[in-house]
Amino acid sequence: MLIPADHPPIPTRKIGVLLTNLGTPDGPDAKSVKRYLGEFLSDKRVVEIPAIAWQPILRGIILNTRPKKSAHAYGLVWSEEGSPLAAITRRQSQALQGAFGDGVMVDYAMRYGNPAIADRLTALKDAGCERILIAPLYPQYCAATTATANDKAFAALAGMRWQPAIRTLPPYHDDPAYIAALRTQVEMQIATLDFVPDAVIASFHGMPKRTLQLGDPYHCHCQKTARLLGEAMGRELVVAFQSRFGPAKWLGPATDETLEALPAKGVRKVAVIAPGFSADCLETLEELAIRGRESFMTAGGTDFAYLPCLNDGAPGMAMLRTLIARELAGWIAET
Repeated sequence: MLIPADHPPIPTRKIGVLLTNLGTPDGPDAKSVKRYLGEFLSDKRVVEIPAIAWQPILRGIILNTRPKKSAHAYGLVWSEEGSPLAAITRRQSQALQGAFGDGVMVDYAMRYGNPAIADRLTALKDAGCERILIAPLYPQYCAATTATANDKAFAALAGMRWQPAIRTLPPYHDDPAYIAALRTQVEMQIATLDFVPDAVIASFHGMPKRTLQLGDPYHCHCQKTARLLGEAMGRELVVAFQSRFGPAKWLGPATDETLEALPAKGVRKVAVIAPGFSADCLETLEELAIRGRESFMTAGGTDFAYLPCLNDGAPGMAMLRTLIARELAGWIAET
């Protein structure tokens, strides 16, 4: 069939993969952090309080006090590549280019901040991607992470006249490929330490306890990940939850309180892992590696190690290739 001379250019049909993660401010300064926190803490999936009650607190108190403190924390972990979370997610995306054939494009986006999910979805569509896999990089499902990333993507799709076909990556908290990658990385990291840990702490991001009561599977997913990883490693892990915020009751036990209590119980050498994070970020590099160490050592600990996330290392990338290839089955064969 001949294409009319005046027909708009038609890009070659492709498949897209969009890795999504939480997000980050554009810089480690109070203005950037305020803008980021304003978007993040206005998400109804994140703060499940009616806006009429929450927004005055957010705009009147939190956004006038928290950004300066958070900007200082971001400054401690910021690198020449910028935000660790964005830099690592970008490297993950780059490492996956070409992994699924020439007809598959891989990109990345942040739920809050830049690059924005809507912008990158549009870019993939404009490049000819008529089928797109949205891949939230959250091993454990939570409405405040996985669901809100998908919500943002679906909202962008709602504004498209010609929508691509869409798939989403399911949570992979108990996937054998994920557990194997964690085991390989953690055991390699422990082998490089100059001490033998008395305990390995698996610290997951906290959530209000109410989310569990409302039916969110996050807590159960975290516990299963820790159990399976512990079984694979042949040792029981200490499970804790970090990053409490506000007066509500949160999932426990709290990571900071756990670290402070362990030395009195004779546990003076610990390694801390964060299997709920696919990439290191403020919550791991500052909250765990810096403040967590201070809490533990001040309480009487003698040896502390934070073991980095899977990031873009070989075990983690092999795992992502496995999971994504599985979700692209059927699509790849038809390109």
